[in-house]
Amino acid sequence: MASQDRLSAALIHAITVAPAPQPVTPLLRVDNLSVSYGRQDVVHDVGFELGRGKSLALIGESGSGKSTIARAILRLLPSGATASGAVRFGGDNLLALPERRFRPLRGRQIGFVPQDPGNALNPVRTIGAQAMEAAELTDEPNAAIRKALILETFAQVGLDNPQRVFSSYPHQLSGGMLQRVLIGLAVLPRPALLVADEPTSALDVTIQKRILDLLSRLQHDLNISLLLITHDLAIASERTDSLVVLKNGVVQEAGKTSSVFSSPASAYARKLHADVPALNPDRYARLRETGLRLRSADEAPKIEVNAVRKSFTVDGRTLTAVNDISFAVAPGTTHALVGESGSGKTTTIRLLLGLEEPDAGEISVAGERLSGRSHASLRAVWRHLQLVYQNPFTSLDPTWTVEHLVGEPLDRFKVGTPKERAERVREALANVGLAEHLLTRKPGALSGGQRQRVAIARALVLKPDVIVLDEPTSALDVSVQADIVEVLLSLQAKLGLTYVFVSHDLALVRQLAHTVSVMQRGSIVEHGSVADIFGNPQHPYTATLLESIPAGITNPANTTQPKPREVFRKEQIA
Repeated sequence: MASQDRLSAALIHAITVAPAPQPVTPLLRVDNLSVSYGRQDVVHDVGFELGRGKSLALIGESGSGKSTIARAILRLLPSGATASGAVRFGGDNLLALPERRFRPLRGRQIGFVPQDPGNALNPVRTIGAQAMEAAELTDEPNAAIRKALILETFAQVGLDNPQRVFSSYPHQLSGGMLQRVLIGLAVLPRPALLVADEPTSALDVTIQKRILDLLSRLQHDLNISLLLITHDLAIASERTDSLVVLKNGVVQEAGKTSSVFSSPASAYARKLHADVPALNPDRYARLRETGLRLRSADEAPKIEVNAVRKSFTVDGRTLTAVNDISFAVAPGTTHALVGESGSGKTTTIRLLLGLEEPDAGEISVAGERLSGRSHASLRAVWRHLQLVYQNPFTSLDPTWTVEHLVGEPLDRFKVGTPKERAERVREALANVGLAEHLLTRKPGALSGGQRQRVAIARALVLKPDVIVLDEPTSALDVSVQADIVEVLLSLQAKLGLTYVFVSHDLALVRQLAHTVSVMQRGSIVEHGSVADIFGNPQHPYTATLLESIPAGITNPANTTQPKPREVFRKEQIA
């Protein structure tokens, strides 16, 4: 008994004198960060920590302060902006450092991947010339070794022909390739922290997955800390260890990704969760089926595309953009065209609108054949076939008022009296949920969602039978996107509209469309109902597209860490 007491005493003593575990110092710590543009406060007392080799996402709508926080960390705030609080990186408060001490950190220790690769690279200089400048941050004096490091990095980020990329100009590469170039240049100096600002927002779903896979692998292989800025909760939940949810510059919720994703505590985080198409595929099922029940089962197709072909000659070579495609769209339904960039979606839409003449085949809208018609004859068709463009920021004349923008189609077709046209404009605005006081505003005074509603009202004002929607929500946040989808489906149920919906967002297609055609290299590889295609894809390409949809942390295929791979070193190249 005594020996047992002595053993217990020894254990107690060991526990008592054992050194306490030392807290791990985070690589990045933000305390009470506030940012103002002049008198306008845009970020309020934001705080979070990011450990070495870990990942954190800042999520929220446009205007929530995500990019402002990133630019404060990078000290890239515009002139006139002021930041207070502390941003500690490796023990230093970045906000208090003199510029001469901070400049060596940006690029070398803190890498940055901007949102738009088209604007981040100089269009009149080769990729190689710009990459050689970035390689100077490696402090390698030998130009040949710097080039070898660049080529090795390009290969590491998945660019198949690094030398060709090195010799190319930005316009000669796809958006996905340009984004890989930017990631490669950002990781070239082996930074400890990589800030990625919406790195996949303008990319196809498959390319998006490749870029996100690449970032995850680089984070793992190089032990880089990743600060990911996104408005998509599904992407953030798949790819990061922790989340900070922002609204109007204020933290709404923060914590481990699994906790925030599975049981969000704030109303705003719950709304973001509800607005992500990938997480809520049946959100609009009842509204979508309401419109479907209103149509007669024996009605003739509103749109018929039969054996259509279209080729173009580029640099002396003949390229087939659309190859023998056929599909039909029933009245009052939504038909989606999906596929990666270059699959032929845009050419198909131009043929459907009569902007291009097919080399073979026929296209009919409401029983009227489009090919072989004069421009004057096509105008009559266009009155019943309208288009909503992809980007509301560029598709609306910035010098016109909302009243002028929505009413212009009525003026062109000389519909009714001026009083009747004014009433039609107000009716169209009411249909898309916009108030009359916006009539006198110009696009610059509207939000992104309001601009897209104006674009839809402009298409509706002629009371068309068919509306072609060309990526109508790709430039919008998921919450604004959800509002636009609800508007479109409500209008379809109310007015019996027929939609042709072009998108690379398959999760959104699943919410919105009744039927779908999957396009690859100008051909339709699979066609059918959304339920059949999404539930049981028959073509490998369709399966690849569906596997690329972000599904959140509940998707077991995306919870495993990438396998380590040997990373490049200067001595290996030398």
